[in-house]
Amino acid sequence: MNVSRVIDANLNRAKEGLRVCEEVARFMLDDRRLTGALKKARHKVDSVLNGSFCFSALVGGRDSISDVGRFNSQGEFKRRNGKDIFRANMQRVKESLRVLEEFSKLEDVGAALGFKRLRYEVYEIERSSFKKISSLPDPG
Repeated sequence: MNVSRVIDANLNRAKEGLRVCEEVARFMLDDRRLTGALKKARHKVDSVLNGSFCFSALVGGRDSISDVGRFNSQGEFKRRNGKDIFRANMQRVKESLRVLEEFSKLEDVGAALGFKRLRYEVYEIERSSFKKISSLPDPG
């Protein structure tokens, strides 16, 4: 089993999802606090990573071209509005952080605990932003 590939893919997924949510908060909601919280969470992913996993090993183990899940994107192109985008990406972040927590247990328990703490922070960001995200208009 290639733990490095799992870690690398989920680090990317978590950071990408947080960035998308950050852009919704920044440009669709004009919410400085939420934007900052999402940016801080995105940077925390890197801080948990640092010292726990070798970046060159993660990137070196990457095989994007022959990844069997590369074209498995059913449902990813169904977004109606900013709410859908935010919710889908928050779900992606939470799932990725859980995967990072579990697979980090094989390499570095401290990193696993860091990802677990961050997952709970993301739960709280999602809860505290729910009303504002829900207020985004539906297209029509």
